[in-house]
Amino acid sequence: MTISDPMEAGSARLRDQRDYLQLLSARVTGGAASQMLMVALGWQMYDLTSSAWDLGLVGLVQFVPALLLTLPCGLLVDRHDRRLLVAGSLSLQCVVAAVLTLGSVSGWVSSDLILGLSMLLGVARAMQMPAQQALMPTLVPTALLPRAVAAASSSMQVSIIAGPALGGALYALGPWLTRQLSLAQATGGPTAADAAHWGAALVYGVSLVLLLAAVLSVLAIRYRPAPSRWAAPGFAQLTDGIRFIWQRPVMLGAISLDLFAVLLGGATALLPIFARDILHTGPEGLGLLRSAPALGAVLIGVWLSRSPIARRAGHCLLGAVAVFGLAMIGFALTRSFWVAFAVLAISGAADMVSVVIRQSLVQLETPDDMRGRVGAVTSVFIGASNQLGEFESGATAALLGPVGSVLLGGVGTLVVVGLWFRLFPDLARRDRLHSGAVGA
Repeated sequence: MTISDPMEAGSARLRDQRDYLQLLSARVTGGAASQMLMVALGWQMYDLTSSAWDLGLVGLVQFVPALLLTLPCGLLVDRHDRRLLVAGSLSLQCVVAAVLTLGSVSGWVSSDLILGLSMLLGVARAMQMPAQQALMPTLVPTALLPRAVAAASSSMQVSIIAGPALGGALYALGPWLTRQLSLAQATGGPTAADAAHWGAALVYGVSLVLLLAAVLSVLAIRYRPAPSRWAAPGFAQLTDGIRFIWQRPVMLGAISLDLFAVLLGGATALLPIFARDILHTGPEGLGLLRSAPALGAVLIGVWLSRSPIARRAGHCLLGAVAVFGLAMIGFALTRSFWVAFAVLAISGAADMVSVVIRQSLVQLETPDDMRGRVGAVTSVFIGASNQLGEFESGATAALLGPVGSVLLGGVGTLVVVGLWFRLFPDLARRDRLHSGAVGA
């Protein structure tokens, strides 16, 4: 059977949704490229500066444009072709990867250049996240949406496993590449700077290829939106997404809970420090550490795509965030690489439960003509909080050390869970994901 209107095809199978599968392909390849970029950026910045503060700044400069642009981007998503907006944001990331590749090969990458290009990545993601979130529900039947969210999240985690691991391995090839180049040119042995430049260039170059593949996958989507008949945009339309979420305590509680968990409990920005100075490994070890949360997430995500959460959704969400905080405490205290890998995998599994419940709640209760603006607000809460959380980690690590920073964040996450039980009782009592009143 050919499905012309995915929103009316309640009996369709997820694997039959061609456009959804094209978007899924773009998410996986683009996500892997993004993870590889961040591994190389973090290690290269730490090579250049040996500063936790500078690692935090990489996150901050990505957060600022996301904060400033999120509301206009959300309105653009609701007024224009979401497919083209996703493709455009991926294309901007292609430009960043190309500049970093050229700069690393030529040896003129600096900390200031990394910060400037990180800001461009923040601009790209300010558009990509709401456009991608709003596009997916239009490509599958409503009945399949919870499973589509779980499948997309678990598939994305595959790229988060493969991307950092591949990025770290490629970066570690830098010394071998420089030795071969030196032999070919009959020059002396490679310097450490040469090794870092060539390892980074290899990571950035492969990221560029993956990003181009993601652009092509998005452009292959056949879905076309209905023409917009809106009046000229005004301030009220820009802030519609904020009002929509503010008036729904369950949605506000779920999104803000994730915000504070990521803001306080994340350790991603500090992984280069943990890898080199505490766990005594190299860039390949850093790649594995960045992959560990995704490994746990993909296992839980596959299970959730087959057995969606049907009851006690609120308690499951709050419990998952509490487990995430405990895992961060365990990571801060261990000195074993493989124990660190294991607790990071547990943190990823807990985070996946939180992500699937939150995204399902938001998508199921948001009408299609509001998804761009609501998605823009959630991208600030969720996506941009990743970058702000990285800055917070770097800043507190500069004061307390990396172990103290992560330990404080894990304890803070547990405190937030306890507060949210009292501040958002409707969220704690929420039983099913779908209230049956979309857009009400």
